[in-house]
Amino acid sequence: MSGLIILTGVFVTAFISGVFGMAGGLILMGILALVLPVSAAMVVHGVVQSVSNGWRAILHARWIDWRILGIYLFGSGAAAALLVLATFELSKPWLFIVLGLVPGVIWLPRRWVHFDAARPSHAVACGFTVTGLNVVAGVSGPLLDVFFADTERDRRCIVATKAATQVVSHIVKIAYYVLPALAAESLPQAQWLLVAAPLAIIGTTLGARFLAMMSDIQFRQWTKWIVSAIGLVYIARGLVILTGVAP
Repeated sequence: MSGLIILTGVFVTAFISGVFGMAGGLILMGILALVLPVSAAMVVHGVVQSVSNGWRAILHARWIDWRILGIYLFGSGAAAALLVLATFELSKPWLFIVLGLVPGVIWLPRRWVHFDAARPSHAVACGFTVTGLNVVAGVSGPLLDVFFADTERDRRCIVATKAATQVVSHIVKIAYYVLPALAAESLPQAQWLLVAAPLAIIGTTLGARFLAMMSDIQFRQWTKWIVSAIGLVYIARGLVILTGVAP
């Protein structure tokens, strides 16, 4: 039953990510956290999202800003090096709460936070903070969006470049959690992941077609409200588990 839930979640969230570039990953992480231990959820999410984001980057390859991606790698590499020195894993209730808080960054007033991924120093900061948050919470799309919100690029360039950066961050996450997940023998059987990969590709492809029909204004507005609604649901779920109201 859990395998069917995962596969359905993979397809639906891949489609959503194909359109908005991040909301699908946030939803999928919540689904996986419901049916798997945290370390296994992190690894499965990383594998699926690497396929989904990787395919999305391929579909929009001509729109990728390779300069931003190259600079992003420096920050991501620094975060990975720092994470080698730390070992931790959030409990499920706190994982949901942190997941729910992540979308809050997109509501910060522009006068407080003004980032532009096209600026080298900001691209490095993006790589460091986004990769770090991705390992801690499993997702980092809303934070990544903060760095691209004021970047003078159209929606296709934003989606393509964000997809490429997310592949890097998810690979770091997989490397961080794979040994604990293997030690706990909590990963799903390999055949589930083999089926999940093509579902992620199909969902992403359909989402890319839908993206082409949207305007830049619609893209930004829908993204903001969708991830915020998801965040509120996750915070509520985490508090319910933490207070012992539900198992």
